Amino acid sequence: MSGKKAHILAITNQKGGVGKTTTAVNLAAGLASLAQRVLLVDLDPQGNATMGSGVDKRDCSQTVYQVLLRQAECGVVRRPAGQGGYDLLPANRELAGAEVELVAEPAREHRLREALGTVHQDYDYILIDCPPALNLLTVNALAAAHAVLIPMQCEYYALEGLSDLVNTVRKVKASLNPGIEIEGLLRAMFDPRNTLAQQVSEQLKRHFGDKVYDTVIPRNVRVAEAPSHGLPVLNYDHHSKGARSYMDLAREIVERRARLHTEA
Repeated sequence: MSGKKAHILAITNQKGGVGKTTTAVNLAAGLASLAQRVLLVDLDPQGNATMGSGVDKRDCSQTVYQVLLRQAECGVVRRPAGQGGYDLLPANRELAGAEVELVAEPAREHRLREALGTVHQDYDYILIDCPPALNLLTVNALAAAHAVLIPMQCEYYALEGLSDLVNTVRKVKASLNPGIEIEGLLRAMFDPRNTLAQQVSEQLKRHFGDKVYDTVIPRNVRVAEAPSHGLPVLNYDHHSKGARSYMDLAREIVERRARLHTEA
C-alpha cells in the first residue's frame, strides 16, 4: 500500500430523509468503480448503509460499536460490501448504546479518528455515513474527517437546518479538528420542475459558490428501489439516471481533489 493517507469525508445532515445514506452507499460504489480504494463507515444505529451495501446487519457479530469501545480493531471488523467493490465498517442497533457508554470515557470525541488511523493508508477515500442528529456519533465523525459533504433537498426548511450544521462544523473546527472544511453541498432528490427547488438551488449557489457541487442528484425510482435489493444503484441499474448522476458526483470529487493537490 502507498503511504498516502485516505481523504476522510463525513456525509452528514441532521435532517432525516435527505438522501444521506443513499449518497454514502452510491458514492462509495462510484468511487470504487473509478479504481479508488474506499471504506464506507456506517455510523448510524439504523444500519441502513450496511443493509444497502448487501450486508445483513443482524449477522454482524462485530461492528463499529466494538471499534468505538476499543473492543475490536478496525482492520478486523471491516468487511467487503456485498457488491460495489468497497469495504464496509458495519453498524446495527447496538451502536445506539455507544453514546451512553462513551460519556464518561476520556477523549470520547476522538475514538473514530483513532480507529481510522490504523487503516487510513489502505484507502484513497473513507466515507462516514452519520446519523440524522448532532450527537456524539456525529461529533466523532466530524472530529475524524478532513471535510464534510452535505446532501440536502432544495426546500425552505433545508436552509435553516444548513445554518445549524455550518455552526456545528465551526465549533468542531475551533475545538476538536482545526483542519475540517465543508467540501461540498449536494443537491439531492432534486426536481427541476419545482419552482421552489430552483429558487433554493440559486440561493445555495449565491451563498456557497463553488462549494455547491455541479452534479445534481435527481429524484429517481431506481435509486429508491436499489436499497431493498441490498445494492448500490450502480449495481442495480447502471444505466438509470440516478446511477449516472452518482458516477458524475464521484468523478467530480476525484477531479476536485486532484486539482487541489496540483494547486498545493
